[in-house]
Amino acid sequence: MNLEAGDEQMMNAVLPPKKYEEYAFVLDFIPRGKSAVIKGREGPIVQAIGEERLTLLELLAMNDVIFELAERVCIGKEGRTKVVSVLGKLNYEELTNQARNEVLEVVEGIIKNNEKRYVSYFNELQPITPRLHALELIPGIGKTFMRTIIDAREKKPFETFDDLQQRVGLRDPAKLIAKRVVEELSGGSRVSLFVKK
Repeated sequence: MNLEAGDEQMMNAVLPPKKYEEYAFVLDFIPRGKSAVIKGREGPIVQAIGEERLTLLELLAMNDVIFELAERVCIGKEGRTKVVSVLGKLNYEELTNQARNEVLEVVEGIIKNNEKRYVSYFNELQPITPRLHALELIPGIGKTFMRTIIDAREKKPFETFDDLQQRVGLRDPAKLIAKRVVEELSGGSRVSLFVKK
């Protein structure tokens, strides 16, 4: 198929731009590691999770730099100070034991740092099927909590996790969302509420 210049521009305008993570949080740092993504690639490897899309990533670090667990690092096209490149996406099974041990706590930190965004889920989630509401996919929320949350948000949208906790009695919502995110990352769920595919 031959595309003229105008057609190609139109095609590009129709496709949404690919979104890339700008920042990621370190789950593990292997100073002399082997890539799980690119066969034969060796060097300082970082396993991380993206801040925006919660994507598990493998990074190639610069030589002679040190990383702290849960450290926020720039991985965008500009502004990198410790990372050479993003090697690719990781599956949960490819994470080291250290990375798996860190993921829940790191995700909870991301959620708390982006509180407004994650509180909005409690205001916006809708039924998935006639018998199942998306809120019920968050650990700790059954039919009773789901109805209480829906009744409360109809009166006034939730503004913070504290607001949510005080008005409906749901304890530690950030931790509950973090548990759900880990479930989605590990392939334990067919429906993805928080992790962008």
